Amino acid sequence: MTPVAADRTSWLAAHVLPHEPVLRAWLERRAVDGLDPDDIVLETYAVLADLPTVSDIASPRAYAFQTARSVILRHLRSGIERIEVMEELELADAARDESVPPRHDVRRVADLVSSLPAKCREAFRLRKVEGLSQREVAQRLGISESAVEKRMALALSALMGAMKRDANVPAARWIWSRG
Repeated sequence: MTPVAADRTSWLAAHVLPHEPVLRAWLERRAVDGLDPDDIVLETYAVLADLPTVSDIASPRAYAFQTARSVILRHLRSGIERIEVMEELELADAARDESVPPRHDVRRVADLVSSLPAKCREAFRLRKVEGLSQREVAQRLGISESAVEKRMALALSALMGAMKRDANVPAARWIWSRG
């Protein structure tokens, strides 16, 4: 054992080990699914043993608890990252699904929508993108339901005309089926 390792072992034994029962009880009260308190304690010791110096640690007990909390958070974050990766894979699978248009088709439709007159575009966005009812759109815009209907008719007519002219937009079925 090197002098630094022996020194660190002595420090852990003198300053952290006496607090282990309280740390374990604290970890067990927090019972995080998939995380064993024994594993958290061992990782906490490993982190503390790897520190370049312990001379500046004023409260070893508080430092050990904070280290254990950090170990838990690291595990939770890695779980969240795995979930995010799984969601991305599921989205990629959905993109291959015929019911969801490829991204470039959606981009083309978005460009077409952004070329609509402002009043039609806003009614279309609220109705088709946000999924509001005709009544909710009317209330949000401060207009009558018949005015919403007219704006939607104009927007849909303009979009359908643009899509008929542009054969590269097979996303029409997808857009019209939403809301």
